[in-house]
Amino acid sequence: MNGTRKPVHLAVYDTLADWETGHATAFLARAGYPVRTVGTGSAPVTSIGGLRIQPDLALAGLRPEDSSLLILPGADLWTDTSAAAAGGSADLAPFARTARAFLDAGVPVAAICGATAGLAREGLLDDRAHTSAVSSYLAATGYAGGERYVEADAVTDRGLITAGPTEPVAFAREVLGLLGAYEGEVLDAWYRLFHDSDPQAYAVLEKAGAE
Repeated sequence: MNGTRKPVHLAVYDTLADWETGHATAFLARAGYPVRTVGTGSAPVTSIGGLRIQPDLALAGLRPEDSSLLILPGADLWTDTSAAAAGGSADLAPFARTARAFLDAGVPVAAICGATAGLAREGLLDDRAHTSAVSSYLAATGYAGGERYVEADAVTDRGLITAGPTEPVAFAREVLGLLGAYEGEVLDAWYRLFHDSDPQAYAVLEKAGAE
């Protein structure tokens, strides 16, 4: 199955939030999507939790046509003003520009937590329904999309998924649904199992071979 599906690309950078994308990448991999990590270059990065990650490829070598999805996790560097002064936040701006290239090419993007601020600064949330941690967080970027902010766990609009930092399962639900990894009652059962700890949902997944 891996030979028939284009990879999902997970952006990795220092201070990335470990917990935000694990549900999405784990179950995409189980559904047959290869997951590849993308850094600004080839140097290893370190997550908030201290995990050391060696990127599979550099951002300059990533093309939308070679990907099923770009995932942008949150990170302190998206909004750390001291890091911005030292070039930290600026170093993540290329990921937001790459997100624009993906969306322009019709390839979906999924952003969670601080990454939504990066997309707001890039202008990608000005004309799309979206969410984040709180509306004031994005308003601080000076973006023009405040009227499109939605109070929801996760939002999908025209190929762009957004979510706040406390909603990794809802974020994954949108990702899995958008790529068709799980659909209908199976997707609903997956969400009920991992978000609500509903034991009855497991039987649905087991029957579908998706547990």
